[in-house]
Amino acid sequence: MTSLVDRGDVFDADVAEAGHHPVVVVSRQSAIAVRSNVTVVLVTSVVRGHRAEVALGPEHGLEHESVANCDEVHTVQKARLTRRRGSVGLERMRAIEDGLRLSLDL
Repeated sequence: MTSLVDRGDVFDADVAEAGHHPVVVVSRQSAIAVRSNVTVVLVTSVVRGHRAEVALGPEHGLEHESVANCDEVHTVQKARLTRRRGSVGLERMRAIEDGLRLSLDL
């Protein structure tokens, strides 16, 4: 388990529905400190070319070129976040926000 989690962090996580995967934390920063759960987007190396996918890679702490799949939104306990890999930075986080808006039709 980790005690320090920030919006945009990339972690390995045990996601009940999907197994052990890298994820990007997308919860609002003010909620992370006071809640036991966080909302995450699944990261996968299976690139399908959908508009709700955001490219990620080694510069974000990943071993392979991958995507944040904004169609795969999950809520997990912070205790299920294991290894912190890195973070996505502001530009990639904005792209993930755009992907979430598209995916959720907001």
